[in-house]
Amino acid sequence: MNTNFNASLLWDKIKEYAKKVGRVGARPVLLLYFVMTDEATPRSVKITVGSALAYLVLPIDLISGKKHPILGKVDEAAAIVLAYQKVKKHITPEIERKTDEVLDKWFAEYTPFEEVVGE
Repeated sequence: MNTNFNASLLWDKIKEYAKKVGRVGARPVLLLYFVMTDEATPRSVKITVGSALAYLVLPIDLISGKKHPILGKVDEAAAIVLAYQKVKKHITPEIERKTDEVLDKWFAEYTPFEEVVGE
């Protein structure tokens, strides 16, 4: 059995997913990906995140999106939300920065707000 992790393949799947859900929907997925690939992240957290991301990108679903379109999306969202809640303490400023850089590249039409300070 091959237990090697193929980060490139997962990255491609996340990119496809991001195109479908947009910047806001892709952000938590990218945060999870960067938590999972961070060397400082404990193995148990990596397994949790990997499981949620695999459920999101693999073609196998507990609830079929073709038979039940709304429920089919809810189970994927639930997997991401639950994983995010469990691992959010591992999201560092560096992971936030990397995530925002990728999102800026993928969604170039997005213009971040700038804080304007009165004089």
